[in-house]
Amino acid sequence: MRFPKQHSLKEIADLLHCEFVGDATFSVLGMNEIHVVEAGDIVFVDHPKYYDKAIHSNATVILINKKVDCPPGKALLISDDPFRDFNTLTRHFMPFQGSNISISATAKIGIGTQIQPNTFIGNNVVIGDNCLIHSNVAIYDHTLIGDNVIIHAGTVIGADAFYYKKRAEGFDQLLSGGRVVIENNVGIGALCTIDKGVTGNTTIGEGTKIDNQVHVGHDTVIGKKCLIASQTGIAGCVIIEDEVTLWGQVGTTSGITIGSKAVVMGQTGVTKSIEGGKSYFGTPIEESREKLKQLANIKKIPELLNKLK
Repeated sequence: MRFPKQHSLKEIADLLHCEFVGDATFSVLGMNEIHVVEAGDIVFVDHPKYYDKAIHSNATVILINKKVDCPPGKALLISDDPFRDFNTLTRHFMPFQGSNISISATAKIGIGTQIQPNTFIGNNVVIGDNCLIHSNVAIYDHTLIGDNVIIHAGTVIGADAFYYKKRAEGFDQLLSGGRVVIENNVGIGALCTIDKGVTGNTTIGEGTKIDNQVHVGHDTVIGKKCLIASQTGIAGCVIIEDEVTLWGQVGTTSGITIGSKAVVMGQTGVTKSIEGGKSYFGTPIEESREKLKQLANIKKIPELLNKLK
């Protein structure tokens, strides 16, 4: 997430009421999670296990809960609670804006696009030409939708990420300041939920078709011309490359990659990254031919046991 304007390290430190290490005039351009950080970004880290990864990431400002050696060309913001202060930044730079009308005055709707009754379109949403948005769809703030997109009834685009920190008093949510980007010629079925990125984009690639009752987690990137069948659940930060097929009730873990033209059979649990161009089945996931051979061999066990008697 890029800030509307450049800020100095001292300005950000003053906003958070925290100590900093580095030049007070050091430029700060935005904030992002570690998997999408760029030069000029702030990233937060609150566990020693991930200190090194954060410090040597593309981020140039590290919001951290311990004073450590700072590499040249980088800066530190020292906080007793980086998670809390990352939320403080999100509230400041991407505050929630309420709306009391069905289609926000700041939304931009393309030529030939049809919006059916009881649909909500939030602030700064952009919808392209010749789209069809069916009734009772909710499109949250800052969503970007291309041309020739169809979204069926009851779908929610842009809800918050399912991202929490456990504390003594309960679960503390990491606020979402990202958005959803839906490219041209995408079809989305009824009662789907697509969460926005925490700081970046959740992206649905051009020509992809999504069936009813599919969930797409935060910051996931789905490629072009994919097919995703009903009741599939895709976790956050997943990369699905082009022309992938996920059949019904597939579930994935977070942070994995599904290679181009992979086919994942129904009810498979995708627990790890998989190569493209192959067919997969089962939990734990394996190539479908191998898995089916194993299942066939299991059926032979009673016969083999009888022969040993």
